[in-house]
Amino acid sequence: MASHATGDGSIPSRDANKKGLKRIMTVGGAYGTRNYTVKDLRDQKGKKTLTETVPFSIEEAAAAEEAGIDTMKVRFDPKNPELAIAIRNAAPNTFMAFSCPLIAAATKDEAVKLGYKAMEIGADAVMTQWSPEFIEAATKAGIPVQGHAGLVPRRSTWTGGLKAVGKNLDEAIWIYNQIKIFENAGAYAVEVEVIPEDLLIEITKRTSLLTSSIGAGKGGDIQFLFADDILGNNGPPYVRHSKQYKNLYELKKKMQSERVDGFKQFIKEVQSGEFPKEEHIISTPKGLIEDFLNKIK
Repeated sequence: MASHATGDGSIPSRDANKKGLKRIMTVGGAYGTRNYTVKDLRDQKGKKTLTETVPFSIEEAAAAEEAGIDTMKVRFDPKNPELAIAIRNAAPNTFMAFSCPLIAAATKDEAVKLGYKAMEIGADAVMTQWSPEFIEAATKAGIPVQGHAGLVPRRSTWTGGLKAVGKNLDEAIWIYNQIKIFENAGAYAVEVEVIPEDLLIEITKRTSLLTSSIGAGKGGDIQFLFADDILGNNGPPYVRHSKQYKNLYELKKKMQSERVDGFKQFIKEVQSGEFPKEEHIISTPKGLIEDFLNKIK
């Protein structure tokens, strides 16, 4: 028998337990069910490697949840939150951290307000490229925060551009210290991007934060890859740390070619008079047109 949602839209406790889900209440006061809470995620540290992705559509989010992805990050535009809300609704049982834009908060108070706005519409946490001071303000306000270390694209001017970080001692120490600062600021996790695998292995052992590896090998508590890469949404060139498990790019090219061909066939048949045929039109009863013409004279 299928389970029934409760009046608040969540799965009843008994059915949620059967599915391995936890009943939760969001910061916005809505009841729901999730595969993990922050506590559950932290309890997994050192026990298993979790999986994480960023879906860019409701179809991708629904597919990722059905496949069993552990956590998702969702791009969050506070001025246009509709897509984030739609993705939240498409994968209602998956732990999600909404990625808050770096430049959307210029003060600690703004960071807290932005975090609360994300949580109000269904985020379980926020992912940020904020400074430690902003992270600390948000965590003190009760907002779970995932920081960002290593190659931080929007701050890459400080590390020499969009390239690997941590290949010398000074950079390795800097990354480690940055992660420890995030830890002391109250973060629960940190995305670590494009650093050497063996460096992340050692750092992961020495921090209580969940480390989410993207381009940093197998050393993290979480293995993170964008849905665009997993599904092969785009054509080459591909970044070295990505892997394409599917080739939707070629399928989309074929679909576009089919679209063009369909329009061409339609145009051709209209111009030749082949469309519409008798089966596509409505015929009037006998005598109606004659009566119509007589009536409008």
